[in-house]
Amino acid sequence: MNRLELDDARRQDFILKLRSFFRDEFDEELSDFRSDALLDLFLEALGPAVYNQAVQDVRAHLQTKLDDLDGEVFAVTEKG
Repeated sequence: MNRLELDDARRQDFILKLRSFFRDEFDEELSDFRSDALLDLFLEALGPAVYNQAVQDVRAHLQTKLDDLDGEVFAVTEKG
């Protein structure tokens, strides 16, 4: 899997949230460098798992829709 990349606006938003979280929860100010590195770590560690779960969720949803389609085609064929 390719490295997960965020656009600049989304990346900046996450960095601000990280800095706010550390300030509020741990009474610690994160520098730009540390917050950027922490975000990269989270993306690297969590990105593949979140991506794979999303793919599986979409696959299950689409399979349900395809199963419904089979039933619809069968019902129309039986009536016709």
